[in-house]
Order: sequence, then C-alpha cells, then structure tokens
Amino acid sequence: MRYEGNIYRPPGEWRSYLLQVTVGCSHNKCTFCSMYKDKQFHIRPMADIFEDIEMARAYYSRLGRPVKRVFLCDGDAVIMRTEQLLAILKKLYDSFPELERVTAYAGPRSALTKTPEELRSLREAGLYRVYLGVETGSDELLHTIKKGVDAQEMLEAGIRLREAGLDLWVMVLLGLAGPGEPSRRHILATAEMMNRMKPRHLSALTYLPEPDTEMGEQVERGEFQLITGPQALEETRLLLEHLDVDPLHFTCDHASNYLPLKGGLPEDRQAMLSAIDLALEDQELLRSEYGRGL
Repeated sequence: MRYEGNIYRPPGEWRSYLLQVTVGCSHNKCTFCSMYKDKQFHIRPMADIFEDIEMARAYYSRLGRPVKRVFLCDGDAVIMRTEQLLAILKKLYDSFPELERVTAYAGPRSALTKTPEELRSLREAGLYRVYLGVETGSDELLHTIKKGVDAQEMLEAGIRLREAGLDLWVMVLLGLAGPGEPSRRHILATAEMMNRMKPRHLSALTYLPEPDTEMGEQVERGEFQLITGPQALEETRLLLEHLDVDPLHFTCDHASNYLPLKGGLPEDRQAMLSAIDLALEDQELLRSEYGRGL
C-alpha cells in the first residue's frame, strides 16, 4: 500500500483497509481544519489505484486475513467521476470476496454534483456509507468558517446522499460559534437541519484550535473565545433536547469531547441527558483539558 502525505480516517474505520483514491481535500479552505494542508488536491491515476488493490490483495492473502471493510481516502472520494468510482468498487469486490462494505468521506459540493441516479448507482455497486462534515446548521456560521456551501446546499447534499440509500454519518462541531447567544443559535440551527436531513448517525465533536489554521490564529489573538467544559455540555444537552430523528445513532465520545456519550435516539435520550446533568453537578467527571485531543 502506498500513501501520499498524512492519512486521516473516521474513528470507526480503524479496522478498514485504507485505499487512497484522491489526495487531500477538494475544498481545503475551512478555517478550523488543519487536515490535508500538506497536500495539493488531485485524483490518483486509476492504474495506480488498481495496482494498490492488487498489492493489498497479495499482502492480506499472505497474512491469511480477509478484507471485510475498505475506506476510500482522502477527504472527498465522492468527487471522482462516477464511472471511476464504479470501476474501483467493482475491482474491490472482485478482489476481496469477503468484502462487506466500502465507505468514504463526501464533500457537500461533490455530493451536489452527482445526480440522484449516480448516487444510487454507487450505492448499488457497494458504496455503503459516507461521512459528511456538516459542522453546523447555521447559514451565517457556515459562511464564517468558509465551508464552501450555505445551509440550504448542505441540507440538500445530505438529503441526496440519504435518499440514494447511503448510510449517512454526519459530524457536527460543538463550540464552533463560541459562548453565549451565538452558541444557542448554532445548536438550534444544527438540530433543525438534522431533523430535516435525517442522517442515520450523528457524531458531535468539540472544537479544538489547531496551529496554522485561520481559526486557531483567531484564538491565539483573543478574537475567538473557546467554550468551557460545562458550556460544551450545555450545547450537547440543547442538541439532544431538540433532535427529532428516529432512529438516530448519536455519539459524542471523540477524544475532543469533555464527556463521552453514546446511544440511540429516542430510546437513550433521557439517559444521556441525565449523564450530562450529573457531570454538570460534579465537574470532576469531565475529561481534563490535558486529556482532550483530536
């Protein structure tokens, strides 16, 4: 297997074979994100991708380990031409007889460039799940963080992916608006978007400033105020109270979060709210700033 630059994958893909089909992120302008800054975005040649699949087949065969899951790196595999993705999916399933699923990150703009028929064809060919970084449902905040789409476009991208039959996993960022009233607007707008988008999975991470990012520099200059642990819990509580997606697999157990939470909605809502209330009463239960990371 050959990789160019640093490789990122969702936490749940730790057992997957990582196949790099694109290098970097097709957008790569978000003010909060430091991923892929070491790369110039490009799509890898199909011959190289197919050669990597053959290398992986030989490698895993020697180990006697079946390949059951594949994650397509880097930050936006869906931007590839549909016929290229279909060829890659066919090659993967032909090469690994025990393959159960292929997953990828999807950028909102790339999802919008695909027709519903194209997205359905990818699902039928074995693209099982896509991860979509929504970050916020706030139109104003999406513009501020330079996400590249407005709220309506983000909503449409998520709906298209879900309606194509793809298992939609959305990520949002707590603390992205800072404290106070902007925080409340961010969370309420995010809950409203989720209720309309209806993803199957929702992960809430907590914003942490990173060096050499526009937002990280704003934090250093005192122009952006980070939320505290209790404020992050209040945001999580507000989000949980207003989510109306049934069923929804909710996770808030990333290393960036102050309090690990995981459960299904609506059945585990009250248990998670009770855990938040307990931690607000006893802040010793919160993960320390030193213990948090990306």
